[in-house]
Amino acid sequence: MALRVFLHIGLAKTGTTYLQQILWDNRDELRRQGVLLPGFGPRQHLWASGVVRGESNLSGRHADAPRAWEVLTTEANAWEGTVVISHEFFAGASAEQARDAIAAFSGAEVHVVVTARDTLSLVTARWQEFVKNGATTPIDGYPDSDVTDPQSAWDWGTMDLGDVLRRWGAHLPPERVHVLTLPKPSEPRQTLWSRFAGLPGIDTSSCEAPDSVANESLGVVEVELLRRVNADLQGFHKPVDRGTWIRGYLAQGKLLPRRGEKFWPSPDRVQYLRERGDAAVDFVEKQGYHVLGDLADLRTPEELPPRRHPDTVSDSEMLEAASATIAAMLTDLRDLRTERRSLLAELVEAKQRTGPGVRVVLVRRFPVLRRVLLRGERKKSAPRTS
Repeated sequence: MALRVFLHIGLAKTGTTYLQQILWDNRDELRRQGVLLPGFGPRQHLWASGVVRGESNLSGRHADAPRAWEVLTTEANAWEGTVVISHEFFAGASAEQARDAIAAFSGAEVHVVVTARDTLSLVTARWQEFVKNGATTPIDGYPDSDVTDPQSAWDWGTMDLGDVLRRWGAHLPPERVHVLTLPKPSEPRQTLWSRFAGLPGIDTSSCEAPDSVANESLGVVEVELLRRVNADLQGFHKPVDRGTWIRGYLAQGKLLPRRGEKFWPSPDRVQYLRERGDAAVDFVEKQGYHVLGDLADLRTPEELPPRRHPDTVSDSEMLEAASATIAAMLTDLRDLRTERRSLLAELVEAKQRTGPGVRVVLVRRFPVLRRVLLRGERKKSAPRTS
């Protein structure tokens, strides 16, 4: 039976990728220290968050996804020590789902850990991440409702610190609910890791930790271009397609390297987010949760550096970004076609050196090879003309 379980439930865009990379990179060392990271990797913790939140069609992610939470809890409950489970989408669970998740670790001392930042910067960062995943919602319309859905990882249920703590903190004494603020700009990035690691008692001197993990945001022109492209995309509905092509190839691969300008929502929206964030900070203070860092850093400053709004992006800026992006994509297409021809030539050559059985396997595995071989046979059998 686990002695202590630390559930790191979010919030998204608060250094979660950074912390998770350190945890998984040092998994063997953590185990040596008596700290278990159950499962095979971050993806299983993502799946487990979907199970806890009742996400529909989890089997569409992977055949093993519906059993992910069971796998983690079984492994955790068999461990005689400390357990850490981490994914930012756990934050969206309803109060009842959070209660059941905590109860799954019978007999263990369960802690909830929430990494946080001010609401304005968090929502702004989450909106551009939403667009990276295929969304078309304008920045001032995100999130589009105060109604939260545990199955959604993109609404207020995963971003409103006060609301998350009401749902998850209701089942634990306040000293076992930990709020970690992000380091100040003047502090080293590893400050966040030090704060986090201190909770389960991890000896950081024995762990390798990068200074940072790249998870940058798009510029104002680039995110607006992507938002408009999303409206014309068809067939990119599966998470793997959105992650691979929209987020990975187009956003991260082609638009992010342009290093565009930062942006804000409209002044009215900024004020609304500021007030909502202040209410969350007031709730944390009232409840007496354990805070690591400066709680005042979770309030949006009254004075902000000037930034553009996505609505100010001009047609000429859009055209310039689109032209450069299409040119880069065309280069990729040419390179892929050259590579494809080279691979097909290798397959044809391999066909000449193998028996019929192997040729059948190759043709079944690579349907395009069938067409190539058929063209070759037709050329051989075609009558010659003088």
